[in-house]
Amino acid sequence: MSWRSVVIANPAALTLEDRALRIRQEGREARVMLEDIGVLVLDHPQISLTAPLLAACAQAQIAVITVDESHLPNGVLLPYLPHSRALKVMTAQLALSQPARKRLWQRLVQFKIDNQAAVLAKHTHPAAARRLARLSEETRSGDPDNCEAQAAQVYFRALIHPSFGRLQSRFYNAALNYSYAVVRAALARSLVGYGFLPAFGLFHHNEQNAFNLADDLIEPYRPFVDAHVLKHYPQEPDRELAPQDKGLLVAILHDDVTLSSHMAGDGRCTLLAAMEATVSGLSGIVLNDAPHERLALPRLQHALDPSSIGRNDEDDVA
Repeated sequence: MSWRSVVIANPAALTLEDRALRIRQEGREARVMLEDIGVLVLDHPQISLTAPLLAACAQAQIAVITVDESHLPNGVLLPYLPHSRALKVMTAQLALSQPARKRLWQRLVQFKIDNQAAVLAKHTHPAAARRLARLSEETRSGDPDNCEAQAAQVYFRALIHPSFGRLQSRFYNAALNYSYAVVRAALARSLVGYGFLPAFGLFHHNEQNAFNLADDLIEPYRPFVDAHVLKHYPQEPDRELAPQDKGLLVAILHDDVTLSSHMAGDGRCTLLAAMEATVSGLSGIVLNDAPHERLALPRLQHALDPSSIGRNDEDDVA
């Protein structure tokens, strides 16, 4: 499995050389084998690259991310139908029943809220964490009570303070948006690799969104982004994102997480590997009518004491 993320944040010439990415910058050269790369971020206007390199990246199933003038990801190059049974997967995806979609969305929402509670508990907001734990338990199939939105209000009200304002904060807002976009692109890469139609979601259904399914699956991963940013920047810098920040933010893909699976129990892996396992689990559910508990998702349980929020860790998903 690919395990590296490469961020090009300075002028560079990128070419293909013997199945490797060749990087030339100001008299310096470096080579990275394509088979080792999962994500390549092009974050500078003075980057040149060749068509053979782009084709090789697609063949190696590398997500190539471009950015806009604000240095926020605005595009992603994904491989074209690399799965050998893409039509079978797509047909099964489109045929997935509404009750099954609702149960999967329930699981995604519950894990997201649980992970938000873990972030709050770690940052000494036990009362808000307990409130989120209750909302997680109250989440029903399809989330008809909109527990996700209720949890978001509690979460951000507790987490937002003078040094962390989601809407007013220049650095934090840019850091979160950048990281979310990178994780979203990595999920889209895995979805295409397994033959899914990323535009056809479980819950999200914006007809102008090509990645509705990625936006469904990213939900339980968002708190990991929040925790990653706060860990590395406990006090908000009074500046814009710098090139060294981009590499640090993209490194979230290689953070060690706990992956919770009803079928295989809990295990440790990188965030990138966890996303691959999530998509693999979804593939099994779609193709084999497997139970929704097979959807392996990341859990921030290592960051909280279950007794502090009043929830038994075995009460996974209803």
